[in-house]
Formats: sequence, C-alpha cells, structure tokens
Amino acid sequence: MNVRDDEKTPAETHGGAEKNKPPGDKKWRFNSPLAQVTLMGFVCFCCPGMFNALSGMGGGGQVDPTAVNNANTAVYTAFTVFGVLGGAFYNVLGPRLTLAAGCSTYVLYAGSFLYYNHHHHQAFAIVAGALLGCGAGLLWAGEGAVMTSYPPPHRKGTYIALFWSIFNLGGVIGGLIPFILNYHRSSAASVNDSTYIAFMCFMFAGVLLSFGILPANSVIRNDGSKCSAVKYSSPSTEAAAVLRLFLDRKMLLIVPAAWASNFFYSYQFNNVNGLLFNLRTRGFNNVFYWGAQMVGSIAIGYVMDFSFKSRRARGFAGISLVAVVGTAIWGGGLANQHGYSLNNLPEKKLDFKDSGVEFAGPFVLYMSYGLLDAMYQSMVYWLIGALADDSQTLSRYSGFYKGVQSAGAAVAWQVDTRKVPLMSQLIVNWSLTSVSYPLLVLLVYLYVKDQDNSDDHDDSGNKV
Repeated sequence: MNVRDDEKTPAETHGGAEKNKPPGDKKWRFNSPLAQVTLMGFVCFCCPGMFNALSGMGGGGQVDPTAVNNANTAVYTAFTVFGVLGGAFYNVLGPRLTLAAGCSTYVLYAGSFLYYNHHHHQAFAIVAGALLGCGAGLLWAGEGAVMTSYPPPHRKGTYIALFWSIFNLGGVIGGLIPFILNYHRSSAASVNDSTYIAFMCFMFAGVLLSFGILPANSVIRNDGSKCSAVKYSSPSTEAAAVLRLFLDRKMLLIVPAAWASNFFYSYQFNNVNGLLFNLRTRGFNNVFYWGAQMVGSIAIGYVMDFSFKSRRARGFAGISLVAVVGTAIWGGGLANQHGYSLNNLPEKKLDFKDSGVEFAGPFVLYMSYGLLDAMYQSMVYWLIGALADDSQTLSRYSGFYKGVQSAGAAVAWQVDTRKVPLMSQLIVNWSLTSVSYPLLVLLVYLYVKDQDNSDDHDDSGNKV
C-alpha cells in the first residue's frame, strides 16, 4: 500500500538513522498507545464499569428484579443491533463523537432507577435501557478499536490487561458505593437515592473523558510509527462491510464465544449474588468480583503475550488455560447450586459479618465467576486483535462481537424473568462456554499467523 508523504512517520521521513528514535524525549505522551489505552480504560471505568456495579447488586439494587430484567432486555436488544453497527458509526464519526454519544446514555439509565426508587414505574427504565443499548454499541465499538489496534502487535495482551484492570476498577469502586452508603441498612430492600446519584456523577465524568480519545492516525508508537492511516469511511461502504461480517468465517467461529460471554451475567448477579446475600453484602461481594477481574485479566494477558515465542502457541495456551479454569469454576457452581432453588430459597440471606463460615463458600464462588469472566473476555479480545491490525477492520470485528454478545444477554435476562430453574440456567451457561473452546482453537489454527520479523521488536525498536 502506498503511503502519502504526509502520512509517513518521522523515521521514514528522515532516513534510517532516525528509524529507532522515539518521538520526543517524554516518557509519557498523550498521543502514545499507552496513554490512550489508559484513558480508554478510565472512560469505561466511569460508564460500563459503574453499570456493571449497578447490575451486579442483583435487581439493580431493587428488591424485585423484574424492572431491571426488563430494562436489561431492552439494553441488550438494542445493543445487538448497534453493537454490529457500532464499528460503522466509529469509522464515519471518529472516536470522540462516537464515544461521547455512547457514554451519555449511561447517565440516563442510572437516572431512570433514581426515578424508579420513588415512582416504581418501569416504562422510564425500559426506554432508558433501550437508549443505553444504542449508546453501548457505539461505546464498545470504539473501545474495541482502540484496545485492539492502538497497542504494538506483540503487546496486545498486556494492553488489554491494562485496560481491563482499569475498567474493572470501576466495578470495584462501584461496589464500594452501595456498600458504604447502605452499610447500616442490613435489612434494607433497595438502595438509597445517593447510591444512584453517585453512579450518575461517575458516568458523566466518563462523557467528559471520552473527548480526550485521539483518532488512530494521531497516535504515535514509541518507534515513531502511526497506528494506522485512517480515512473515515462512508455509510454505504460501512453498510456493505457490516453485511460481509455475517459471511466471514473468522466471525462465525467467534459467534458461540460472543453469545456465551454475557449470557451468564443474569445468573451470577441475580441468582447467586442477589438470592444468597443481603443488600450491603452484595456491594461487598462486588468489590471482590470486579477485583478478581483485574487479577484474571493480568494473568491471561501475561500468558497471551509472554508464554511462548510463537503467537499461535500463545493463543492455544490461553484458550487451554481458560478452559481448565472455567471447568473448575463451573463445577464449583454446580455443587453450590444443589443447595437451593427458586422453590427452596435460603431462609436467611448471608451477611459478610454475621454469617460466619457459611458465607465463605458462596463468596469465593462469586469472586471466582469474576475471575473467569475477565480471563474469558480478555482471551477473546486478544484473538480478535490477532486477526488484523488496522482500526477500521478491528472496530467492525469488535462491534460484531459485542452485537452477538448482546443478543445472548438479551435472551438471558428474559430467561431469568421467566423463572427458568436455576440448575438449568447454570448448565446452559457452562455448556455455552465449553462449546466455544474448540471453535476458538480452530480459529487460531486457521487464521492467526505467527509474528513476522517486524513484530519481533519491542516498542523502542529493539530486538526481543
């Protein structure tokens, strides 16, 4: 591909002597991949991170989960469409407008539950959920493009782990909010107004931070190269590209993993955290659920980047590790699920202070679910990032992944609303993740190539 003079890197313009010279003397540059991925992490810390904490309380912090189940069905139904289309919006509008529009819908969603706290009308929450689904599709398509195309090709796992850790720190802080604000309300049924107001403040901060995300061709790696020379696309071009994704064999192999990756949330949040623990303990549990996600993302990021020299071997190793850990954790969930059902709920909900040893097992299980979630999704994102390098293609791939993921989530929230037996929900969740592993192995075998010589350098151009 020919590159215009104004698109050449400083190294290419000034000759071989400058090839390995970093752009400037600053160790921290705002237009570096590290700074941009970090900022993207804080955008998601404020918006989906807080949304996750809100959902993780079980029933959105309400005594009856029906409203949040219906709202989340609206979220993920709209997300299914806009997740697939999100990459097209990103490639037409650029990162700032796409991300800011997406982030603003999170504020409205949290506000709808503040309204519900007083009036108990579902309509506002459902409409806000549908709008959030549209916005989340835009946000996650932009996030996927940044996270998979901005980092150096040989360090994508490390950058994904960095992003996932910052993002899930939002869940940790978000878990502390209801825990602290409702600490003395051990018998309360729903969270207080200040909890929702705190979530809204964080989400609005995410809107402001999103304006700091730079387009890919303004991001300069430490060797002087640009992430990609982006020419923003047209709606007709993007429409054709999106339609082709449904015939792309690489995307078809990812479909089961995408469907499974958010399907288990309704079970974990409502039927483990929501049914077994009291209100303040749910917030306490979420601190560790999302904290375990930080650990899981760092662990799998190390395996995907450093376990073997061969990129394909690292892909196989990562999938194998997640499969083993996932089997063990779902096995623990099966043992736990034998102790209760919708027709045989615990007489008294567990409390982190008063329940003693009975609290330990379910608490560790719920925390382990968070560990698995991060490992599973970080592994899939690494695989998507290994399929291409340019942000336009990866924004479409990420959008497709999020769209299918959201379709699964929409079904899952309605499954829970219809009171499907808990054991059946667990078995379906376990089966979906298990089916995805051999297909991901096939994806790596067929489509992930080992790095060429240009990839065998660190970010400063030195041989590794």
